[in-house]
Amino acid sequence: MARTETRHAQHEQPAEVSQPNDYRLYVSMASPISLRAIANARRILQEAYPGTHLLTVLNIAEHVDLARADQIIVSPTLLRLAPLPQRRFIGDLSDLNRLRRAFGILPAQGAA
Repeated sequence: MARTETRHAQHEQPAEVSQPNDYRLYVSMASPISLRAIANARRILQEAYPGTHLLTVLNIAEHVDLARADQIIVSPTLLRLAPLPQRRFIGDLSDLNRLRRAFGILPAQGAA
């Protein structure tokens, strides 16, 4: 089942510990761009991997150490942790075609 969760700093692991279709989205919660990125990430991952993905949304201000370990320099940034190779996409994730190409995600049935 797909879910969005926020991990607490004491339980966080660097990006190398992952599972199939595992994504991490770093955001600044006060930003409208980050709110769009969260909605867009949820939508595209649910379309591409219904019930078989994990999306962890992290407020970069609350997870500085993990962001540093993942080499995050701007938000929003979406990381694909698994499957390998790792990929990253910066921005509000509104350009779905670029996002699909970057992560190798096939369009949903009937989508352009």
